[in-house]
Amino acid sequence: MAEYTNLQLDVQDGIAILSVNRPDKLNALNEQTIRELADAVREIGERADVGGVIVTGVGSKAFVAGADIAELAKMGPVDGVEVSRLGQRVFRAIELSRKPVIAAVNGFALGGGCELALACHLRIASENAKFGLPEVKLGIIPGYGGTLRLPRIVGKGRALELMLTAEMIDAAEAYRIGLANRVVPQAELLDAARGMMTGILRNGPVALGLAIECTTRGMEMSVDDGLALESNLFGLLAATEDMREGMGAFLEKRKANFQGR
Repeated sequence: MAEYTNLQLDVQDGIAILSVNRPDKLNALNEQTIRELADAVREIGERADVGGVIVTGVGSKAFVAGADIAELAKMGPVDGVEVSRLGQRVFRAIELSRKPVIAAVNGFALGGGCELALACHLRIASENAKFGLPEVKLGIIPGYGGTLRLPRIVGKGRALELMLTAEMIDAAEAYRIGLANRVVPQAELLDAARGMMTGILRNGPVALGLAIECTTRGMEMSVDDGLALESNLFGLLAATEDMREGMGAFLEKRKANFQGR
């Protein structure tokens, strides 16, 4: 296991809790934290004892309140490209993870923090959560994939409204527009995320991973190409032991015992 300074990684019952741990900075993403996220995503992907991941922030105020502005203020044009591409690579790895990733948004999810939540497959928000992409107030735009992922999730009009006004929205509004999948009291947030993940992990792990891949890749393709991908992955699953087990269990009216192969 890697050593992390700005992250906490805890694994129990097949679920990894990955927490950004800079509460004194409202868990802002500096370069070190993003690089540690890259290492953690890689580690989690390789660990056989992890079936799914919950991403959250330490403390009661912030999930991730944004990028570290003190660092960004020093960048020039070339630095800016590299800063953006580093975050894009890490968040893309989260988005393409075949292990389900749930963001447990426990407070402010602004700028890069909102983009981190967008890269996760599902988002559960506490009642005190706030979402926003306020980059234009700083004279920049979202640089970690927010301009692509937000409109795919909530639609172009709502995404542009959030980006151009730089306004924050609360958890109830995030749920209303489809940005949050669920809203729960803050004290129940991690339990709710664990409960959802536990339910997800009862299903076939190979099928879960391919459902994520098919949906994510398919939204980036034409309809015909996306349908071709879906049929190919559907056919691939027909060769797995998990499919035989899942269908056999259904027909025999018993609980499936998936092995991930």
